[in-house]
Amino acid sequence: MLIKHKKLFTLLSAGLLLFACEKFEPEAPNEDELLDGPLEGLTTAQNSQFLKGDIAFNDDVFTSKSGLGPIFVATSCGSCHAGDGKGTPFTTLTRFGQTDATGNKFLHLGGPQLQNRALPGHLPETIPAGATSSKFTPPAVTGLGFLQYVTDADILALADPTDANNDGISGVPNWNILEDYLIPSNNAIVQNGKYIHRFGKKAAAYDLLNQTVNAYNQDMGITSTFVPKDVYSGLSIDPEVSDNTVRNVVAYLQTLKAPIPRNQDDPQVLNGKFLSSTIKCASCHQPQMVTGDAPISALAHKTFYPYTDLLLHDMGLLLDDNYTEGSALTSEWRTPPLWGLGLSPTTQGGQYFLLHDGRAKSIEEAISFHGGEAENSKIQFQNLSQSERDDLVKFLEAL
Repeated sequence: MLIKHKKLFTLLSAGLLLFACEKFEPEAPNEDELLDGPLEGLTTAQNSQFLKGDIAFNDDVFTSKSGLGPIFVATSCGSCHAGDGKGTPFTTLTRFGQTDATGNKFLHLGGPQLQNRALPGHLPETIPAGATSSKFTPPAVTGLGFLQYVTDADILALADPTDANNDGISGVPNWNILEDYLIPSNNAIVQNGKYIHRFGKKAAAYDLLNQTVNAYNQDMGITSTFVPKDVYSGLSIDPEVSDNTVRNVVAYLQTLKAPIPRNQDDPQVLNGKFLSSTIKCASCHQPQMVTGDAPISALAHKTFYPYTDLLLHDMGLLLDDNYTEGSALTSEWRTPPLWGLGLSPTTQGGQYFLLHDGRAKSIEEAISFHGGEAENSKIQFQNLSQSERDDLVKFLEAL
């Protein structure tokens, strides 16, 4: 009898433990609540490279032994883009240069980025006399492959430099010189020896290779064969990250999935979508774009919904930082994609840090800083009823 009771007790205990594990085990988040993850439709080889790039981006932490610094901003890619999302004031970068678009005159003094940290025995950089500066909060990095393969012709078709349609909006591309190591896309359009750039706050980076090697160099002081210049000494030194690792990170950024919209059938979200179109938010935040040819079939000729036009727009005095990159004016900023906006707090410590420098702590506050070409849309938003403004914000949070 005693043995039977022991067996019964053991079975009951095991059952209770199993029930407890089932009851208290945290549920996995829905796919539409996550920014990270690969595109659907990748080949086995592409998924393998995605995983290698994921490790290099999120897990590789540089030290002095592996090439960090001696002056730097961050020790890894993921430290600025936690969960592949937006950064915070603690990871915000400082860029410095001047107010005109003739090329950064402070490159020999450490520009364009301030390395505000240093290894022991070294001093961090300071902004040189005469330079202007701006704060750049790291952006989310999901869906970038789609943006890379929008054709130049499609971007130009959205531009209206003379405001020919008299709507007050005159977006322009950022035309810039191509770095020697970059290969123009098959659809590249050239104007006076310059190419359309599309990544970064002022669209100063040409493609994801350009963005990646600049981040290694300017953020971590890591040289590559693409950018061999040491940000501390100004000299060319041996590469501190391999070409293979760089290309794995580029492939990772290219094949991160696009943010998945949520609550699309909610009546408030639907009304907010209608209101967004009515007050002309979509004139800059274009809902739909299409990719052209791409070496990755999962990215080729795809329709996607980023809510950007990849163009520069004059955003008025409140957002004029007296700093420029490429051909952009100091008050011009590339339209930031709005997809994934509602997930931003999950990587920003539970709250929003919006606009190029993170100054806005809510979507409403971000809209209040809009001026220039966005002035009319801002005024129309402010003239909506409170419930209408709530609906529009709910729509933006559902993207």
